Amino acid sequence: MKKILAILSLIIISSILKGQEKESFFKNMTLNGYVKYMNTAIFNEVDSVWLVDNMIHNRLNFRWYMNDNLTLAVEARNRFIYGDLNKMIPGYADMIEQDNGLFDFLTTNLVEEKSFFLNTSIDRAYVEYNKNNFVATLGRQRINWGQAFAWNPNDIFNVYSFFDFDYEERPGSDALRLQYYTGFTSVAEVAVKMDKDHNITAAGLYRFNQWGYDLQFMGGVSDTTDYVLGAGWSGNIKKAGFNGEISYFHPQENFSDTSGVVLVSAGLNYMFDNSLYMQLEGIYNGYFEQLNIQSFNDLYFMPMSVKTMSYSKFSWFGQMSYPIHPLVNATLAAMYFPSLGNGYFLMPSISYSASNNFECSFYGQRFEGKFGGQYDKMTLLFLRFRYNF
Repeated sequence: MKKILAILSLIIISSILKGQEKESFFKNMTLNGYVKYMNTAIFNEVDSVWLVDNMIHNRLNFRWYMNDNLTLAVEARNRFIYGDLNKMIPGYADMIEQDNGLFDFLTTNLVEEKSFFLNTSIDRAYVEYNKNNFVATLGRQRINWGQAFAWNPNDIFNVYSFFDFDYEERPGSDALRLQYYTGFTSVAEVAVKMDKDHNITAAGLYRFNQWGYDLQFMGGVSDTTDYVLGAGWSGNIKKAGFNGEISYFHPQENFSDTSGVVLVSAGLNYMFDNSLYMQLEGIYNGYFEQLNIQSFNDLYFMPMSVKTMSYSKFSWFGQMSYPIHPLVNATLAAMYFPSLGNGYFLMPSISYSASNNFECSFYGQRFEGKFGGQYDKMTLLFLRFRYNF
């Protein structure tokens, strides 16, 4: 049934697009996206066994501006994955097929064989109503309440992994979101989402500008289990950007005790005159003692939540980016995990923009750390070609 519904959705969208030139009713439509090919190599040491995987990744972003107030958006990512991971990791294709949203059938493997599979995922599907200062959005959407860069304790609706650099759009939530802009730089909003297990996250947020800072305060219920209160800020200290977030989670079942946890992140960023861009950020995770991470594989494949997005009681992040040439940009990102036996993560990358629509890039990732007294390490290399249309 999931596959049938997904195929029917794609057929309907394709039929609408084919007829848009003939029907003036559909003239206010846009379609764009990209096609990417990425080769991945995974190993512990250079002289050890390498696992090699390949992915052809297509994204379609569709908008229909039905009138001045109503917009329909549908966005899908289609991935053809083949190589060693599907052959050697039991249940790998099923893991890619997992969808945590209420409408989990929007992600499905259309074709699945021993060496390859074709996965499609509709990660945006919503209707937006916009009238004066009021905006209502219903459906699968991105709700971004984060102010920091690497870790976002306020982002209770759409937490994501920094390591998954190839998913720039980030996941969406099946939710209702209401926004009212009380001024040029201020907005009050409420949002409610439900996941496939019928857990509810519902919260309100108010964002405004004061003393040259964008400030926000939020509160509500996270994943049915916790009450949450939080705040965030974004501004400048002289010429350096300064932002951060704090969230407090308290179990509903133990409201009278002191079992709540705090997550705090803060960071600085600065652009030098020679275009060198630097970022520094740190996070304190009060939930660390309850994490059960056994290896770096868990960082890629474990279910994500705000409380599990960092892997040490204190974690530190730094990144430098520099345009070597107008067409070439180099970046080096690093994380330090003191609680993992002084573990660390490194990600160098370099990208070449051959034209406005075509880019070639190379990424490396190196993880090292100690889990339960056992040292673990993992290296990943990525070669990616991307064409935008």
